[in-house]
Amino acid sequence: MFLLYNGELISEEDVKIPLSNRAFQYGDGFFETILLEKGQVRLWAEHWARIEEAAAALYLSLPAGLSERELPQQILALAQQNQCTDLARVKFKIWRAGEGLYTPQTDTTEWLLTAQPTSPLAQTPLRVGICRTVHTIPSRFSSFKGINSPVYVLASREKMKRGLDDLILLDTKDNLAELTSSNLFWMKGNVLFSPSLETGCVHGVMRRHLLQWAAENNWEVREGLFTLEELQEAEALMAGNVTGLRIIECVEDQILPSATAAARQLVEQINLTLV
Repeated sequence: MFLLYNGELISEEDVKIPLSNRAFQYGDGFFETILLEKGQVRLWAEHWARIEEAAAALYLSLPAGLSERELPQQILALAQQNQCTDLARVKFKIWRAGEGLYTPQTDTTEWLLTAQPTSPLAQTPLRVGICRTVHTIPSRFSSFKGINSPVYVLASREKMKRGLDDLILLDTKDNLAELTSSNLFWMKGNVLFSPSLETGCVHGVMRRHLLQWAAENNWEVREGLFTLEELQEAEALMAGNVTGLRIIECVEDQILPSATAAARQLVEQINLTLV
């Protein structure tokens, strides 16, 4: 398997990252998980917006040669090298260059790009619980994917121990926030609900795409601070990330009312708009 390290194509076995690397020492960077499908980067405009926001939040300078137009070309070339252009999971990691202690020496960056074959989105509904071990915490950088991710690691460990598909994370005031690797949505009539970024949830690419889609199709969009009770009257509860939307059918062993035909049709319709 090959990867791109600061623009150089090398085999995975030949990667050498120094001990002084700031991603390793301080988690001083971020990453983006991207899906390449049939040679096209899915939701690229939303990915690029988040890349720029993350770089600005951490005061990082994006490398020359990795513009909004050039990075998809690099992704496709790497996927071709790894023979996975039909469906590939791509990770773009970027971190501050230099050494030093907490105080950085520079705002210039280094980067790593990987592309591996992946499987299509599963269609079966999800069984989820409420996370008991950790909470989301809002911050300057909570809306994007940081290299240091203990909240999601511990939540995912709990999910595995409890034998569930996923967990709903709450913020420190017990407001609904997100799932371990997806944003949370629900619908009632022609109203789409999603937790506010004030909860510390990630501003995911599906979240951006779905809220924009709803606004363009005359749906009312409500972002806010919501408790678990809000879900009792939902017509459909959904998890969404770059791979697509999935219906949630069960929360804490409580079977939810079956999603309406309109809700299931919406999920199918949105999943067809992702490229």
